[in-house]
Amino acid sequence: MKQTIYMDNAATTPVKSEVLNEMLPMFKDNFGNPSTIYKTGKTAREKVEIARNHVANALGAEKNEIFFTSCGTESDNWAIKGVALEGLKNGKNHIITSKIEHHAVLHTTEFLEKHGFEVTYLNVDENGLINPEDVKNAITDKTCLVSIMYANNEIGTIQPIEKIGKICREKHVIFHTDAVQAVGHIPIDVKAQNIDLLSLSAHKFGGPKGTGALFIKKGVKITNFMHGGAQESKKRAGTENTAGIVGLGKAIEIACTDINIKSGKLAKKRDKLIHELLKISHSRLNGDPIKRLPGNVNISFEGIEGESLLLFLDMAGICASSGSACTSGSLDPSHVLLAIGLPHEIAHGSLRLSLSEENTDEEIDYVIEQVKKIVEKLRSMSPLWEKIIKKS
Repeated sequence: MKQTIYMDNAATTPVKSEVLNEMLPMFKDNFGNPSTIYKTGKTAREKVEIARNHVANALGAEKNEIFFTSCGTESDNWAIKGVALEGLKNGKNHIITSKIEHHAVLHTTEFLEKHGFEVTYLNVDENGLINPEDVKNAITDKTCLVSIMYANNEIGTIQPIEKIGKICREKHVIFHTDAVQAVGHIPIDVKAQNIDLLSLSAHKFGGPKGTGALFIKKGVKITNFMHGGAQESKKRAGTENTAGIVGLGKAIEIACTDINIKSGKLAKKRDKLIHELLKISHSRLNGDPIKRLPGNVNISFEGIEGESLLLFLDMAGICASSGSACTSGSLDPSHVLLAIGLPHEIAHGSLRLSLSEENTDEEIDYVIEQVKKIVEKLRSMSPLWEKIIKKS
């Protein structure tokens, strides 16, 4: 195979042609500022509102509960800081999250800790799952927010969101979920799952980079993150990125059409990849084998370095990852893999393959062949592997 095989869809996805076609007129024909009252601006406003409706429908939310942002990171920051600042008004300065959150959440809570907030970081089990009872037991009369990701970006584990949300609802604590990896890939219903705030990002499901959204349940009090004009119902200032928003709306509409059928087909490809790669000796699957994103494969191979594996895969025309794209410059092992109990030497040898419906069976067979070949080659050059073999 000479063409590039892209299996890093958890990092980003290509913009779908239908999405691009919807966006292009917003750069020229419908370029108006949505806040203006003349026809050109009104047309842009109508397009933004159509997109807002698509997002609301995808989440089971109301149209006026959707607010557009620049990305998932901004949405996470707004949700956490906004609720935290409101909580302070009532003497509440405690936040609950987990040890495997995206850094958009972890670095935000660390920032708040420096400003007087107390944060509880919940442990996860060996599959990356949070026990809802741990959430319940961690809540105090000072707790203003629980923030637990819907699905992990590295190991694909899907959390018991509905149960956690129910606990928060019963305890009168606001519940936020970073659903950046989940939206457009698995069904979500914010009402049925007791979700108060939800973050998403367009480029994870065939939309453009630089556009996200935050669902804010009606009645939830949250301090504005951006200040300036009256855009987004006076909650998020700044001239709207109309082209990006229109792209997000179209992308989420496409992604959520027949979502169960598409995720089922993708899960079969995922399972084949997992089954074949686990035939490699001294390998292990990271993340829950069942409660897992349909396109996520994360496997650790003892005796190799993940970075070397990625370089050889790249030479073979395969795009993959060893963890989160946001930490690709770090030499430290994944905080997620350490949190599920992997020792440093095994965590370093992890491979994340994140599939899309565009990946063919032929591509999957080729990736299996190449990974097996490269792992064998790297192990043949590794002094660490010799020690592992002698011990086993």
